Amino acid sequence: MPQSTISARIDSEDKKAFDSFCNDVGISSSSAINLFIKNVIRNNEIPFKIVGDPFHSKSNMKFLKEGIQSLNEGKGVQHELIEEDE
Repeated sequence: MPQSTISARIDSEDKKAFDSFCNDVGISSSSAINLFIKNVIRNNEIPFKIVGDPFHSKSNMKFLKEGIQSLNEGKGVQHELIEEDE
């Protein structure tokens, strides 16, 4: 079967950690990626749960819009910025 190449840019530290994991379990990075691809094709889905950032949830967006509306109507209270010591 003819072979093709997939090229992807990833963070250098992520690559090191991924290569280390693959080495620890006795497979190459290429084999691990091929396992992922075959699993996606076989099951027609990503083999893990993908969760969106809760900040962008409908309920939080509604809350933020209501807060902005209240501020625009002069119903808000301005506070000084509190910075935490690091």
